[in-house]
Amino acid sequence: MTSLRKALGAALALTWLTAGPAAAHGAPTDPVSRVVACSQGFGQFTGTAVCRAAVAANDNRQFTDWDNLRVAGVAGRDRQMIPDGKLCSGGLDTFKGLDLARTDWPATALTPGAAFTLTYRSTIAHEGTFKVYLTKRDYDPSQPLTWSDLPEKPFLTVVNPKLTNGAYHLTGRLPSDRTGRQLIYTIWQNFVQDTYYSCSDVVFPTRTPTAAAQRTAPAAATPLPATAAPATTSAPASLTPAPSSAVPGTPTPSAADASGSPLQPQPVAAESNSSSAPVLAVGGVVLIAAAVTIAAIAWRRRLG
Repeated sequence: MTSLRKALGAALALTWLTAGPAAAHGAPTDPVSRVVACSQGFGQFTGTAVCRAAVAANDNRQFTDWDNLRVAGVAGRDRQMIPDGKLCSGGLDTFKGLDLARTDWPATALTPGAAFTLTYRSTIAHEGTFKVYLTKRDYDPSQPLTWSDLPEKPFLTVVNPKLTNGAYHLTGRLPSDRTGRQLIYTIWQNFVQDTYYSCSDVVFPTRTPTAAAQRTAPAAATPLPATAAPATTSAPASLTPAPSSAVPGTPTPSAADASGSPLQPQPVAAESNSSSAPVLAVGGVVLIAAAVTIAAIAWRRRLG
């Protein structure tokens, strides 16, 4: 009987030891990971179109083991062991629905460059290293996630964090140059050589040009006007046109003509007076000379 108890005790101890690594489970709950969001009986988004599509792509198998997305024996060779397009499932067939390339996965709003805390729920405390990546600026959520979508180095690395209230809290600062929909990829390699993979969809504000940028934006090029001749200053033109060189024998218009009044005929007498004035002057001189001569002759006769 004693030997039987010892055998049963050894069997139970062996069972606990073998179950130990399997109990070291976990996944991010904030930002919420895909497996948590769509987990049956645990996630809050199981009724959404994307979670239904993920279950359908998963051969209609529900995501019940939200904390068991793990791969054994990776030993840091993540990029060699996990194939492109299967990063969110860790290459596991039972989680393949999580690899769907869609833009409607539940996403957590974040602020670029802000302080950041990732909450990673775990069922048991274990030592290990967390590496947290943020997809590159040109990431396209409508395409399957590949290793080339992730930087070579994580933006946050935490070694052996403390488990508090059933979760690890990983703190750091987000990159400042991301906009729109992105993805946080978390790798947890624990001391039992199990590695856990998870995808958390996030969204950053889309940048818009500031008012200052709009004011300083270059104006559209417009053709330059043709070079104008230099302006010259001249005396104001006469209100009436200057008479052109008159042709002999033709009258030239006067100011009255320019004003639009009809031309008045010139009297003929006015024309003749101006031409006979010299003749009258000569005749007067002759008469005076004759009178003087007559007077002189009469004077001489008296003296004689």
